[in-house]
Amino acid sequence: MELKNILIEKLGSKIKEYKEPTNRRIYITIDKDSLAECARIIFKDMDARYIVASGVHNEDSFEVLYHFGFDKQGIVVSLRVYLDKDNPEIESLVWLIPGIEYIERETWELLGIKFLNNPNLKHFLLAEDWPEGNYPVRKNIKGKK
Repeated sequence: MELKNILIEKLGSKIKEYKEPTNRRIYITIDKDSLAECARIIFKDMDARYIVASGVHNEDSFEVLYHFGFDKQGIVVSLRVYLDKDNPEIESLVWLIPGIEYIERETWELLGIKFLNNPNLKHFLLAEDWPEGNYPVRKNIKGKK
């Protein structure tokens, strides 16, 4: 069975949007409440390799993308979660992927996305006395509050 069909079957109604811009890239948008289960299915049940997570500051939201590799097929699958611009927080995946701790720390520090239940959410790249609330990678969106 083709990877696309397996993903759609396993993730089912949790998929809000499915995009396949190339034959090697798949983007699946889900709600933040579905992240733990979807990541577990892809990482544990489907035996994908965790690559990295990335954060993005959009005009009206934040998003976190969790990238997984299906190496035998040569395909990267990204779970995309949109977060509220005024309260960008999401549950940590450290319990599932211990190595994700550092990228969650970096994303929190640089973008201000809070990873709930990350046991070590403290400065990683910036100085310990870096001003609270100053996130150097956030876009300066003029005229927006």
